[in-house]
Amino acid sequence: MEEGLEHVSPLLGVLIEAVGVEAAVYIYWGILIALSILVYNLGFAKKLKMWQNVIIYISLAIGSLLLLILSYQLPVVESLIVAALVLGTYKFRLKKHQKEENMQ
Repeated sequence: MEEGLEHVSPLLGVLIEAVGVEAAVYIYWGILIALSILVYNLGFAKKLKMWQNVIIYISLAIGSLLLLILSYQLPVVESLIVAALVLGTYKFRLKKHQKEENMQ
């Protein structure tokens, strides 16, 4: 890892080395937004109208700016990946259990 990058998040450090600081920040922010939306949909989303979903996604994108600031030294993206895996596993098992109950 380059000099001065030892205090940044591992994924951000790799991105900075690969594409430079400015591009890495935009890519990282996009990853944060995508993972935030995924975690929201896996764990908290309800059936809403389209315009309500747009407002929520815009709010998530704006809120991801705070996560972007925090993620310079904290593993925020890595934590969102773990949260998405846990929630995805839960959803999968829940649907499997519901399907088994419906067959009985």
